[in-house]
Amino acid sequence: MKKLCILCPLLLLAFISCKQDSDKKQTKKEISLHKSSTLIQKNISETKKIEEIEFENFIKKMPLEDRIAQLFIINLEGNSNFRSYETFSQVTGKIDERPLVAGGYLFFSYNLCETPDLQKLFSENIFNYCKKNNEIPPFLAIDQEGGYVNRLKKLTGGLPSQSKVASEYTVEEAYKLYSDQAKKMAEMGFTMNLAPVMEVCTDDNKDFLEGRSFGSQEQVIDYGRACVNAYQNNGIAAVIKHFPGNTNTDPHSGLPEITLNKEELEESLIPFYDNLDYAPAGILMSHAITDSVDKGVPSCLSHIWVTEILRNEWNYQGIIFSDDIFMGALQKNGYSPEKAAIMAIEAGIDCIMISEKRFSKPAKVIYEKALEDSEFESKINDSVKRILKYKVESHIVELKDIYK
Repeated sequence: MKKLCILCPLLLLAFISCKQDSDKKQTKKEISLHKSSTLIQKNISETKKIEEIEFENFIKKMPLEDRIAQLFIINLEGNSNFRSYETFSQVTGKIDERPLVAGGYLFFSYNLCETPDLQKLFSENIFNYCKKNNEIPPFLAIDQEGGYVNRLKKLTGGLPSQSKVASEYTVEEAYKLYSDQAKKMAEMGFTMNLAPVMEVCTDDNKDFLEGRSFGSQEQVIDYGRACVNAYQNNGIAAVIKHFPGNTNTDPHSGLPEITLNKEELEESLIPFYDNLDYAPAGILMSHAITDSVDKGVPSCLSHIWVTEILRNEWNYQGIIFSDDIFMGALQKNGYSPEKAAIMAIEAGIDCIMISEKRFSKPAKVIYEKALEDSEFESKINDSVKRILKYKVESHIVELKDIYK
């Protein structure tokens, strides 16, 4: 017994000594692995930096008119055979009969086919046209919120309004609902959905939104997250809207004015801010003017809202869209499409929405402005970079194809 007692400390000492040696060896191994990991990360970082420089150089080498074409999302003709009805000569004034293809196209009801198979063929027709004419393919977008904003109803079936989803579905059920919708959209060739609406429903906007909101702030945050994740996890870019909000004034006919003080306004924007953690591909600006921030300037044309707040303060790196610059909210208040296009770029907008089938006139104004203003051209380059990055990451276009 005494021998065991004497032996135990010796065994314990030996065990501790072995463990310390093992720990030292393990530490050395860990140091080696850490060094290796650091080297790998450094190489990845350097590779990304080189790719970034190559990407920027490619954009700078693109003809100015080609870059400007990427800044527009417009409507398109028909639902079977795609073609451009304008040429680059209408932008530059030079002889250039290349077809003018926008960066993106927005589908309305009359652009939809009778069956999903036919819709898929139309999408393929668009991409084949671009390939044949050596043009960068556009992203194909649609407003598919649900409820009465359900343009794909005859192709994908009914989709409940956002307010109905929030009141009748759990968050998990909502995720499945939107995932199923995204899969059907992707199968038909769509790449982007201008949804969900991330505005909280209030007395000041409920008449205009009419069920397009998920409801309370908590509901908008929870169901908005599920909606964005569902679409983007299934191949459809989500564009949250309408930042920084709306009122009961319909922007198709008048200019909404948000009269909230700064604290109230910041509170109303929490769902937008919270959703940035889930990296929505885009944010669509509203036309609303806000009394407490950049008073009198429509939000989609406001440098304060677009660049100072969204881009710099909130550090949002995705695509920022204007709402339709042909809406009455702008045209009836002194902002022609051409004037709005310039102001949008100056504000920091990446992609200008036009619900028309032609865009050479505002493109020409931007072209002429860029020729004489290098700072303005630099803004164009930054926007084109974001748009092309999205297209590469979404596999709309391959780097090798745009570098050729």
